[in-house]
Amino acid sequence: MAKSSNQKLKLLYLLKILTEQSDEEHCMSAQALIDALDAYGIKAERKSIYDDIAQLIDFGYDIVLIKAKTGGGYYLAGREFELAELKLLVETVQASRFLTLKKSRELIAKIEQLASRAEARQLQRQVYVANRIKTANESIYYIVDDIHRAIQDNEQISFQYLEWNLDKELVPRKDGKIYRISPWALTCKDENYYLIAHDEQSNTIKHFRVDKMGHIKVLEGVRREGAELFEQFDIAAYANKTFGMFGGREEVVTLEFENRFIGVVLDRFGKDVSVRRMDGEHFQVRVQVALSGQFYGWLTGLGVGARVTAPTAVVEEYCQYLHKTAQQYQ
Repeated sequence: MAKSSNQKLKLLYLLKILTEQSDEEHCMSAQALIDALDAYGIKAERKSIYDDIAQLIDFGYDIVLIKAKTGGGYYLAGREFELAELKLLVETVQASRFLTLKKSRELIAKIEQLASRAEARQLQRQVYVANRIKTANESIYYIVDDIHRAIQDNEQISFQYLEWNLDKELVPRKDGKIYRISPWALTCKDENYYLIAHDEQSNTIKHFRVDKMGHIKVLEGVRREGAELFEQFDIAAYANKTFGMFGGREEVVTLEFENRFIGVVLDRFGKDVSVRRMDGEHFQVRVQVALSGQFYGWLTGLGVGARVTAPTAVVEEYCQYLHKTAQQYQ
């Protein structure tokens, strides 16, 4: 771009510089702004900087002048988000299991653009995405968008429901059966994203893990069913009733499961867990857990087909947990 063209964009570049390089802890003097503009091929004088800043303020930008012998200057005070709010957004993205590792990093990079470079470095120090358990469904954005569009346009959707196999692959359930339902709401629970929908065949309300939906299609022109069931529907009450580990002594334990529990195990411990095939009907994993009533309760909830096999001390502790639980009903 020629210098003359750049000169016409002087105000925009000045705003870009203040947005990216200034904050309350990093003021920019008139000379610093002149030097920054020069890097874009734009010539400026001190007086023109004062005039340009005044125009930006008149337009509505909250630009503050700090007067000091050293370290004074201008900074952009009024931003769309405060640093504390951006940190909260970053943490929310990190904690969202229904976002893949790639999508989480992309979103966090965009959030960083809402802060100055110095503040963005604070956000980067906060990022610990790599070891978080994340979904493997890269189409999550588009699935959510399609569901929202179907809800807005009062239309049904079709999809395949996916499940994990022992090769840690998400594959269609029930030989690729096509599900056809009426979507009514999306909700988060237990770090996962769920679709609440009406199933026409059974005339009941059902829920589906959004990250386990594949090949979704909006059935244009096919109106949703089940409106009468959702007239007095309480999503929060339904989620608390339908979806169900506090801290404790950490221990590496060996767990044995029937093959049908592979999805449950990968959901709980992540796709990187080492899976050892056993007799064709069972598999084994060694994982580090926080031993607590919540962990034992989770294991008990799986019922027959799931058990802890080592170490012996943990097996005995679990037996005592079951014994004490059973005593309440004797």
